[in-house]
Amino acid sequence: MTFQETLIQFLTRFSEADPVFLWFFFAFSNLAENVFPPWPGDTITVFGGFLVARNQNSFGWLELTTSTFAGNLLGAWIMYRFGQIFLQWIRERQFPFQDSLYDKESLEKTFAWFQKNAIVVVLFSRFSAGIRFFVSIVAGMVKMNPILFFGCFTVAVFLWCGILIFSGFYLGSHWENVLDFLEIYNRIIISLLILFAVLFFWYKKKQKKAANQNL
Repeated sequence: MTFQETLIQFLTRFSEADPVFLWFFFAFSNLAENVFPPWPGDTITVFGGFLVARNQNSFGWLELTTSTFAGNLLGAWIMYRFGQIFLQWIRERQFPFQDSLYDKESLEKTFAWFQKNAIVVVLFSRFSAGIRFFVSIVAGMVKMNPILFFGCFTVAVFLWCGILIFSGFYLGSHWENVLDFLEIYNRIIISLLILFAVLFFWYKKKQKKAANQNL
């Protein structure tokens, strides 16, 4: 039995739990996917839509939306604060391999790019499990305005989680079909990110080689 099949069985049995317990479970799930990317948060969110459609345990739209937003915002805040503390920690300490972990020039360029494109990056980061984890950390590192960050993050959560929830709601007992789409979607996003990274490092290497030839 695959992990996905095991998870679906667990969720099906879990759907009969008390609504209060379900609220905390969905809040925890959304928090966990922000601090631990392998957590299957999107799958559980889709299932939440299906659960609302059934509405057997008085677990409705209000409970699902509030738990989803609460978990996401708390998870984002944790990683935002982690980014602030982690960067400060690196700057204040001397330890082996520090140069490989803390390249000031590269970091400053990355931070400058992030600050310039912060709104777009935060908005679209929620659509990829591969980058949503890092964006909150970098936002904390660059000390992005908290109101702006959480405002953009809330809009992104509304859009992405809204798509997942409504998919689960309208597909009903066929909600599992969304998981096949999510698997393909995530593979495409990850492949594009890898391709972008390879092209980026190739461009930097070529640029550095050209600079050395001009010396």
